[in-house]
Amino acid sequence: MVHPENSAAYKGLMVNDGVSSPPSVSPYLKRGTRVQRRAFSVSEYVEGIRKGDVSMLSQAVTLIESVLPEHQELAQSIVEKCLPYAGNSIRVGITGVPGAGKSTFIESLGMLVVDRGSRLAVLAIDPSSEMSKGSILGDKTRMENLSASDKAFIRPSPSACSLGGVARKTRESIVLCEAAGFDTIFVETVGVGQSETAVHSMVDFFLLVQVTGTGDELQGIKRGIMEMVDGIVVNKADGANLERAKVARVQIQNALRLFPCYVSGCQPKVEICSSLNNDGVDKVWSMVLDYLQQVKANGRFDNRRNGQSKYWMYESINEQLRDSFFQNEDVRSMLQEKESMVLDNRLTSFAAAKCLMNAYFEKMKR
Repeated sequence: MVHPENSAAYKGLMVNDGVSSPPSVSPYLKRGTRVQRRAFSVSEYVEGIRKGDVSMLSQAVTLIESVLPEHQELAQSIVEKCLPYAGNSIRVGITGVPGAGKSTFIESLGMLVVDRGSRLAVLAIDPSSEMSKGSILGDKTRMENLSASDKAFIRPSPSACSLGGVARKTRESIVLCEAAGFDTIFVETVGVGQSETAVHSMVDFFLLVQVTGTGDELQGIKRGIMEMVDGIVVNKADGANLERAKVARVQIQNALRLFPCYVSGCQPKVEICSSLNNDGVDKVWSMVLDYLQQVKANGRFDNRRNGQSKYWMYESINEQLRDSFFQNEDVRSMLQEKESMVLDNRLTSFAAAKCLMNAYFEKMKR
């Protein structure tokens, strides 16, 4: 290439030819050498999970999260085969506002649990972007010590903008973790809106992580979440924040007395702790164990689990009906047309929905 700067008009200036860009793919990479992962059968998955093979467990959870029909069918078979070996764990749901220190708290509490000889599985629901649909899935990076433990299994799952779907998949993942021998399950919520209700319907103890020093301490008790919790912990109770945490504990305890009787028959307790310094974490775990002892004695433990099984049966029916509706050929052919009519104000939303439902049921009769 001849550069104009090398002409006589530009004395003393010399521009050399550039260096060609290196290939984006390594020239030493041999094509066709990629090793395909072997497909396992249902019995092989179940056998591996029963032996506590974490790799096999992770692959099975990936099948549960997949949207491919063939993966879903395989996953359901695995869950059904593992079901007889499930149900023998302590299921704890953990929620709290962003910034409350949930991940640090879970690691601190989790290390206490595994140090006492238990095997712990942490299932974290990570929020997905509404625009990119992506999710960071960074919970394992915030739990370095717990991630390194051979007695712990940490699995973050994206909400994929479908909270009900991911909650169902989390419940099925609980079954697999229990079949793999994990006797303690932590389920962390995304900390917003409906997620608390979904997680509450799959755990034995629902814990709310509060934090002080953010303004009015009574704001947290005005939400419906307070009617679902089985225990509350005021986190970050250290340094100058310790006295404020003690005051917040008293305020929350007094406010809880204003709520009606809880279904469990147990008044929620409030503890303070510092996850960073591991102060008071043992008291939180004692609170969980004391609660479980009480509800097992009064029969509420079995009632709660039975109610949860019934709830998820109906949720599965609703989900399958919804999927069947939108996959119906007649509905799919009419959907765009009815949507355009609604947007042009030629048809109401209710009339369009009724028309589509009629088409669906007519198809079912054939």
